[in-house]
Amino acid sequence: MPRKITARRQCACWAALWIPDGFISFAEFQAFEAVLCLPDALYMTAFSLFDTNGSGFITLDEFERVIRLTTLQRHVPFDFAGDFVTLNFGKDKKRLVSYEEFTEILHAFHEAHAVQAFKQFDKQGTGYIRAMDFHDIMTNVKSHLLTAFVRDNLVAVAGGKGSTRVSFPYFMAFNNLLNNMELIKRIFTTVTRNNLKTPLTKEEFLTGSQVWSQVTPLEVDILFHIASLRHQTGKLTFEDLEMITPERVTIPSYHITEFKAVSDPSERGFFIQILESAYRFTLGSVAGAVGATAVYPIDLVKTRMQNQRSRAHLEELLYKNSIDCFKKVVRYEGILGLYRGLLPQLVGVAPEKAIKLTMNDFIRDKIVDETGLIPLWGEILAGGTAGASQVVFTNPLEIVKIRLQVSGEVASTQKIRAGSVMRELGFRGLYKGARACFLRDIPFSAIYFPTYAHAKVWFQDEHGHNSMLSLLGAAALAGIPAASLVTPADVIKTRLQVAARKGQTTYSGLLDCARKIWAEEGGRAFWKGAGARVLRSSPQFGVTLMTYEMLQRLFKVDFGGTRPTGEDLKVPMQSQYVYRSTNPDHIGGYNLALATFAGVESKFGLFLPRFRTEIVPVGNPNLKPGVAPA
Repeated sequence: MPRKITARRQCACWAALWIPDGFISFAEFQAFEAVLCLPDALYMTAFSLFDTNGSGFITLDEFERVIRLTTLQRHVPFDFAGDFVTLNFGKDKKRLVSYEEFTEILHAFHEAHAVQAFKQFDKQGTGYIRAMDFHDIMTNVKSHLLTAFVRDNLVAVAGGKGSTRVSFPYFMAFNNLLNNMELIKRIFTTVTRNNLKTPLTKEEFLTGSQVWSQVTPLEVDILFHIASLRHQTGKLTFEDLEMITPERVTIPSYHITEFKAVSDPSERGFFIQILESAYRFTLGSVAGAVGATAVYPIDLVKTRMQNQRSRAHLEELLYKNSIDCFKKVVRYEGILGLYRGLLPQLVGVAPEKAIKLTMNDFIRDKIVDETGLIPLWGEILAGGTAGASQVVFTNPLEIVKIRLQVSGEVASTQKIRAGSVMRELGFRGLYKGARACFLRDIPFSAIYFPTYAHAKVWFQDEHGHNSMLSLLGAAALAGIPAASLVTPADVIKTRLQVAARKGQTTYSGLLDCARKIWAEEGGRAFWKGAGARVLRSSPQFGVTLMTYEMLQRLFKVDFGGTRPTGEDLKVPMQSQYVYRSTNPDHIGGYNLALATFAGVESKFGLFLPRFRTEIVPVGNPNLKPGVAPA
């Protein structure tokens, strides 16, 4: 068992990688693995590059030696006789720098280098440099902060609109903006309340940025100037920030299979849209079945409570409350009694949820604008249309399910089956209570889907990503107001669809049912089973929507249309989460090695010449050993 070594000792061991023969001992190998496991592995690795003698401190000679090996030094030489060296290594240049001090010096070095570069190009001391000089400084000294979009537009953005020269304040503001892009994104998400599709005007962004003193109005001007090179709307979008943020990468959600139905959205024709609807219908069917099975016992209790008449002089109450109902079902009918009518429910709920989810997505696709936003009226329309479309198909199955659910309340030697119920009702009877279904399902979906869409945004993390747990929470939360507010319509539907027993009130229609319930049982009867309905609908739709979106991630097919929001995760390139190795030989800290090396370059700008190993990889004899180009 290897002995425990300190962080400083770990750096000293890894510094042995600089030895001439290129070999390391097993102890050094272990020490490097321990460094990679540290929470500050990025800084510790960079420190180890400079601490070549393993002393735990850095001298000016060591610092200068590494800097001179970087590609940055080859393009824009750094003056080691300036104030930066005096301030950090002393006038005699012999002061030793500790690890903690080094972490600050590393960032200060790039700022000092950029200032030196500006002075070199500003030979007359006017405080201005040409646009092309600005381009050269940024591409050489600050290349690790540039995305492809920013790099291609450096000359266009130089100095501001209508200017061909760059002042020193503008130069520093531009660099500060790129360094603070994560803060900029935080301001954006705060002002838009995590709605990444909402564009902001300059005034709105400036107002929100006042909370953070690090962001100046000049930096905001530069930000909107860069954004204007993408579009002329005068507004800032989250996509603009992603195009500007240094070295970011999209981590696709995990998927079992991935297929691209079209190479470009312009190829999205009628047939492709039919395939997309079929794809959504299939996934919605599976999701609906999963959600219904998870909460079916609650649904059974809710139905029996709603069917129970409260006129005590006619019949004795079977159940005191929902909990009493649950206990009695288990006691007299067994556990399987909680799943009476599940099979027709699954047969019905699969296409029911599939139709609802598919129709909602279809209408939303037609209403969404170029920025990906959907107006509130459009969300309500899509949800209401989805609710209406399901009733035509599901009402017959709903009435059969309810008849089976209440059949266990009365002792009988004859077992009631779905087929016998359908024969008894006939075609017209299968649509009994359809108007009440419309009255329930249209407002339910009109409330539910817009609420879910906004709840997803609220539950997104700082990277705009929805985890499985956040999807479940958003879907379940949206079900609470939707389920509770339409309970009166659900009570009327249940009374119309359940066969009245001897001595019970019968109803001729929706209005007749509502009047009789009010007259005989009072207004409270309309809210019977509201708690059970919320307890059933909220988790059911939570499980259903979570399953539906997770299935779209697992079986990803790109039809060129819209994808669910919050699906992919965008994180800084230097994040170790991005470059976690999939090589089974990279165990422990070495699983994070690639992430660490990438971070040393992308975060600190320490681009060193790259070398190929002298060992030719197995299976690739065409790869010749030797030095790779810088």
